[in-house]
Amino acid sequence: MAPDKLHTDILDNLQTAILLVDTDLSVSYINTAAEALLDVSGNRVLGEPISQLFTEVDNDQASLLDAINNISAFTKREAHLLLSNGQTITVDCAVSPIIEHDVTTSLVMEIQPLDRLLRISREEGLLSSQQNSQTLIRGLAHEIKNPLGGLRGAAQLLAKELPSEELKDYTNIIIEEADRLSNLVDSMLGSNKLLDLQALNIHEVLERVKSLVDAETGSQIKVARDYDPSIPEIEGDKERLIQAILNIVRNAMQALMAEANPESMITLKTRTLRQFTIGTHCHRLVCRIDITDNGPGIAKAIRETIFLPMVSGRADGTGLGLSIAQSIINHHHGLIECDSEPGNTTFSIFIPLPV
Repeated sequence: MAPDKLHTDILDNLQTAILLVDTDLSVSYINTAAEALLDVSGNRVLGEPISQLFTEVDNDQASLLDAINNISAFTKREAHLLLSNGQTITVDCAVSPIIEHDVTTSLVMEIQPLDRLLRISREEGLLSSQQNSQTLIRGLAHEIKNPLGGLRGAAQLLAKELPSEELKDYTNIIIEEADRLSNLVDSMLGSNKLLDLQALNIHEVLERVKSLVDAETGSQIKVARDYDPSIPEIEGDKERLIQAILNIVRNAMQALMAEANPESMITLKTRTLRQFTIGTHCHRLVCRIDITDNGPGIAKAIRETIFLPMVSGRADGTGLGLSIAQSIINHHHGLIECDSEPGNTTFSIFIPLPV
């Protein structure tokens, strides 16, 4: 049973994805929002089984059949749908039966996409966590550096009073360790210099990073490139962006070299995104940089905290590289996200483009 022209016009102007499914689970109507969400053409899917549009991950169609047979509505929260194009989306799905003479004649499916909302919520949490950690670090830095300065000064004065050069070795250790701790705190704080913004091609930054990685590894790790040459110039600080991206690539490089896999590869990929939200602000055009490696992946226990200072997956790591990278990209009004599983780890950098 398909809706008439008036109802079709109304449904096609809704932002909610609407599907009408017959009792044999074939599609009798799909509105414009559903076509866009499921990436299908309405004319081609009418009369086709709904399984041709999507399947629910880790589930079957029993719930739809129950709704038909038992004349009952249901709602599924955060359902994962595998689309015909291979993409997986997260949605809220409400199913309601249409009843005539106490018999279900069709089902109405209302599908609300959650991926964007979940991502925005995750980004807001990430940005808030980054800001909170920076505030905490600045407070700790003040409390640490003041006594360190006094400690260093006292050691210098003591060294002048010591009669033996051998005894001065001990004061030199105090001075060197005080300097080391001070430098560590400065690294955690990041640079206080203002960004040197200029129009630049992001691929120049990536090529510089690639050349540094090739030099450090002796070209043992293959670095593949998948660039979109149509990306316009961004407003950025070239040296800071090189540092941020190099910190990420070096992490991947070190993970791959530890694994000693002859098929090790890092891929640098660039694309543009339209109407993309970073935090709470929607940007008309965004540059996306993906840094992907086929290494062992990031340990699940630290995936949610890898951008916080002093969090590292390596025993000899300082845990500052990713925190500094995130801070640099934040200063460019952007964000870094990470998706990791064994054999496929991707760090995605999003930087707004001037329009």
